[in-house]
Amino acid sequence: MAVELTPVEPTPVAHDVSRASTHPDVIVIGAGFAGLSAAVRLTKRGARVLVLEARSRLGGRATAFPDRDTGELVDNGQHILMGCYTETFGFLRDIGAENNVRLEPQLAVTMIDRAGRKTRLACPTLPAPLHLVAGVLEWDALSWRDRWSMLGMATPLKNARRELEGSPLKAASMDETVENWLIRNGQTPRLRELLWDPLALAALNQMPNQAAAPLFARVLAEMFSDDPRAAAIALPTKPLHLMYAEPAREFIERHGGTVRTGATAKIGLNAGRDAVAGVKVGGETWTAGHVISSVPWFALAELFDEEPPALHGVIDRARRTGSSPIVTVNLWFDRRVLDEPFVGLPGRAMQWAFDKRLVVGETASHLSLVSSGAAEILAETNEALIRRAHEELLDALPPVRDAKLVRATVVREPRATFSITPGQPARPPTRTELPGFLLAGDWIDTGLPATIESAVRSGHRAAECCIE
Repeated sequence: MAVELTPVEPTPVAHDVSRASTHPDVIVIGAGFAGLSAAVRLTKRGARVLVLEARSRLGGRATAFPDRDTGELVDNGQHILMGCYTETFGFLRDIGAENNVRLEPQLAVTMIDRAGRKTRLACPTLPAPLHLVAGVLEWDALSWRDRWSMLGMATPLKNARRELEGSPLKAASMDETVENWLIRNGQTPRLRELLWDPLALAALNQMPNQAAAPLFARVLAEMFSDDPRAAAIALPTKPLHLMYAEPAREFIERHGGTVRTGATAKIGLNAGRDAVAGVKVGGETWTAGHVISSVPWFALAELFDEEPPALHGVIDRARRTGSSPIVTVNLWFDRRVLDEPFVGLPGRAMQWAFDKRLVVGETASHLSLVSSGAAEILAETNEALIRRAHEELLDALPPVRDAKLVRATVVREPRATFSITPGQPARPPTRTELPGFLLAGDWIDTGLPATIESAVRSGHRAAECCIE
């Protein structure tokens, strides 16, 4: 049964927050992008929402923590947004946080190849995908053979856009990898290394020779839509939990909802195990018309003391879903070594380097180096990872050779995203066979890989299911 809701006032008034704490309309378990976007959407529509987060801080797999020595708030991994993240930007506008990210006017990326040559891909303000073609044709990192091979992607990109619009035509087959798809469409090794592989790794968090091609085709269809800014990169200007999680909390609580951290939730079932009886945290129990789980795929089964028969299939597929890791190495130097917000380091273990001055302030000398799809290096020691990251920087950035490394840390996310290799279990829909129980999270079947936009779309979808 749908909850009857009244949209919130444009200018909110004070509410009795204890009402949401004791008699919520909807309970949201998990406070990352998916859970908070669901809660905000419901709050906007007038629902009393209770958000329960097991960790002591908000943000899930997109959060920040204070560094022990420097005191800086360090993200648990560098996250970027794209101009095509329409629902994410809508969510940020809803909570008054749209100024916490900086969107570039166009796709422009500096790349430093394995020989140390620094070049820049800059796409002009032409209709998509002509702007990408024009940018590649002007990119002096490539030979003319490499540049002209870009034309081989014209038809696949057109097919991907048609598929996005509902055409039965498929841009890529389910059983082929990104690498095979690119080779089949004539992309040279050099163009793959400098352009397509970095894009695929950033979007899919899996090596191109492992990741399934259809999701990459979907990403490209959204990036290279009619809006040239859809492919532009946006970077947070605040640590992640301050960028979106705390503003979302403030919005929810200002409109009468409740957000609780350190609250490990368990879902109780009725005697027949065919309906939710309540949500428990310690000695407290709540009931609500709907419960939204926004926990990751690997944590779904842990919500229940007894597995509901209606969720056997979903939980089984979740258990069999693989993971793909991300490794981030944070390096602090005694001086500034990078003169732009980020650079690509294609062909290396650490594929991107981000200057954290945009987040921390102009006095910072802190770089975050990111390795996506990092299965091959995940087990290396911290010392080995720091040495590898530093050596790759020394080769790529001459100013590093004159700087002193004063601190380094490593952040591992072994289960940063779900695997998208061909043959993975099917992703579940938002609605489940357990009445009133809904799923959100980047792993839900949104058609996108494990991105922030996928998480937010799933949250909005779950919220809409509560109020239909």
